[in-house]
Amino acid sequence: MTPTLQGSLVTLRPLTAADAPALVTAAADGELWRLPFTVVPSAETVAGYIEKALCGQAEGTGMPFAVVLTATEHIIGSTRFWKIDRENRTLEIGHTWYSHAWQRTAANTQSKLLLLRYAFEQLQCVRVQFTTDVLNERSRTAILRLGAVQEGIIRNERIMPDGRKRTSVRYSIIDDEWPDVRAHLERRLS
Repeated sequence: MTPTLQGSLVTLRPLTAADAPALVTAAADGELWRLPFTVVPSAETVAGYIEKALCGQAEGTGMPFAVVLTATEHIIGSTRFWKIDRENRTLEIGHTWYSHAWQRTAANTQSKLLLLRYAFEQLQCVRVQFTTDVLNERSRTAILRLGAVQEGIIRNERIMPDGRKRTSVRYSIIDDEWPDVRAHLERRLS
């Protein structure tokens, strides 16, 4: 079951089918569905986007979240845990995007702190990974700023909606690193 993770700026709450219009509105700020290196829902694709996220939740391999402003409950993006492997206590944080106005703000830092805290302290993960397109320099920089370690390049890791074979970069944070990463993120937010 997907929990609600509340912070002072943003709250991560379970994504629902009823969130479709608000997701499209958030993505319209910057026409994010046009980005070549990530998948962000448009009016035409939002139903499938949510259906895939909720299918992962039903299978126990994903926990999709709507990212909402705590003060107003206005949706500004989405993120999720996926590739959840309970036996090996690992997961990936991904499918993350924020409307243009909320990119490069404390919203991402607080979201990642909430997600990482839940992963390491509630789910007792030993590893949390992130994967991004090699072309997505902003995402690569943001992941490194969190304190994650780059592990390698994965060639032809997935096929993008336009048919391009995506090469990805993989990063991780392991349980031994979590206390320092947590302190770093808390300092950035204060």
